[in-house]
Amino acid sequence: MGPYLAAVRNYWSLLPAVLVIVVLILVYAVPTIINPQWTSSIMALFRTAPLPDHPTSEESRRAAGVLGPRQLRSRRMLAIAMVLGAIALIGFNIFSLNREAVGCYKAARAFGAIDGPDAKDPCYDMIYGTFLSDGTGYSDEKNPQPVQYYQLVKGKRPKYLKWIQNAPKYDEADLVIGSRGKCDSDLRVEQEDTQIKVYLDSDVPCPPDSNISVTPIKLKKPLGDRKLVTVGGKEMTAINPDMDSWFTVLKKLATGG
Repeated sequence: MGPYLAAVRNYWSLLPAVLVIVVLILVYAVPTIINPQWTSSIMALFRTAPLPDHPTSEESRRAAGVLGPRQLRSRRMLAIAMVLGAIALIGFNIFSLNREAVGCYKAARAFGAIDGPDAKDPCYDMIYGTFLSDGTGYSDEKNPQPVQYYQLVKGKRPKYLKWIQNAPKYDEADLVIGSRGKCDSDLRVEQEDTQIKVYLDSDVPCPPDSNISVTPIKLKKPLGDRKLVTVGGKEMTAINPDMDSWFTVLKKLATGG
């Protein structure tokens, strides 16, 4: 799946301010690039400083906003720099949105999510912190279902976790366990001295889903040599998905990768 844009909720409060800044820049900069004298004359209409009783020609020109050759050139260069700054601001926000969205998408897929409608806004709908379960409790079912993936948080601090809905805090989790959204309330985690057992308290397999709930787990003691296992003593798979670094994003942009 190639890069795509998505509405990352953390940016929504910033986007109106960004748009206002860009519009104000363009309202001033574009006419100034065409003819700096236009904007200078318009701004002169709002000046309130009175002229002396017998102004010199230079004072009259300055009050009317008349620019000399060097001033025309410098204002045009400033306006060009402002337009480039506006373009850079827009580009930064677009690439930021794209970077976070792709990172959340990759994480959700790594935990087992399938493509579906939730992929339109992956940091909000496709992967999120669990709302209903903290993994505590014991199995009431005779045939519990396996859970396959987990990700260590302590020492790794995956960046995508900062952007998802109901994100777990780094200092409140040693690892996160991903389960399909329809089944997150069935997640059970048993911390034993020799192993950590993870499973779903359900008699039927969890159906494929396009969203993943990640449950933060705080270990009672350091993981050490203990393994995470699921039903039948099968060892779980450790994964480490994350957002691309800015260096990687720029490299892909430069190479088309």
